[in-house]
Amino acid sequence: MNFTQTPESPYYVAIFTTQRNIKPNDGYDKMSEKIGELVKGQPGFIGMESVRDEAGQGITACYWEDLKSIEAWKQNASHQKAQTLGIQEWYKDYYLRIAKVERDYGTV
Repeated sequence: MNFTQTPESPYYVAIFTTQRNIKPNDGYDKMSEKIGELVKGQPGFIGMESVRDEAGQGITACYWEDLKSIEAWKQNASHQKAQTLGIQEWYKDYYLRIAKVERDYGTV
């Protein structure tokens, strides 16, 4: 995994935790790739880190400059379609948390 190079704080993070319904060829991987490319063009988007284990539990951290940018992404039509499919088809459980990053540090 590549770590996102974040700006000086403060900035925001949307943390999306999920438990997938594992169904082969259900369209999830294709949609995930499409949304992952689409989000890169969104104003205020900084970067994203995502992991998923073999049991289908995943965590995605999506970094943003401000809350306005997160709200705009939430309203994106393609993203809304993916959200609907996620709720109806792909996720047993999910949770979204929005947080303001006040401080960060690391070796990267």
